[in-house]
Amino acid sequence: MNWKSVLALSLLTVTAVFADEYKIDTSHSKAAFTVKHLMVSNVRGEFSKVTGTIVYDEKNPTAIRIDATIDATTVNTSEPKRDEHLRSADFFDVAKYPTMTFKSKSARKTANGLVVTGDFSLHGVTRQIDLLVDNSGPEVKDPWGMFRRGASATTTINRADYGLTWNKALETGGVVVSDQVKITIDVEGTRAGAAPATK
Repeated sequence: MNWKSVLALSLLTVTAVFADEYKIDTSHSKAAFTVKHLMVSNVRGEFSKVTGTIVYDEKNPTAIRIDATIDATTVNTSEPKRDEHLRSADFFDVAKYPTMTFKSKSARKTANGLVVTGDFSLHGVTRQIDLLVDNSGPEVKDPWGMFRRGASATTTINRADYGLTWNKALETGGVVVSDQVKITIDVEGTRAGAAPATK
């Protein structure tokens, strides 16, 4: 083992010692999306079940590790018929692909915040994306002894890159649903090893 390997292993060990692991609190987390409808208005929806873990060191933010899963079956746009269509094979095909996942690979600081790069899997396709992460503040202790931290992340994807190609052309030009999809993920995590809540 050369000195570079030893140094890398040492850095990973130090990160593991000082970083905190947070379990994503499903009841206080969600993933939302926005798409253009008929080229004139925005349609918004959300996925209400997000699970996974985040490893974070406040003194070394770029060492962040994210492993998150979004339950595609929980899609909700406040219109039952549209939600049924989104769950069908025309879009998410939740019978075959019930979840989406994000696994981080690296992170870097930018003028706009922390950018986390990772593999995003949707509809059976995995592509690399960047999440712009906004840390909402320091860790807090809730009234029941749990330690919590929250953050938001945003990105934009092209749904066609993931095989979500259903659409209809408009007589006046354009299409029913835009290919560009804006995604916002809001998560709240509880620190592993903290005392369990009593309420």
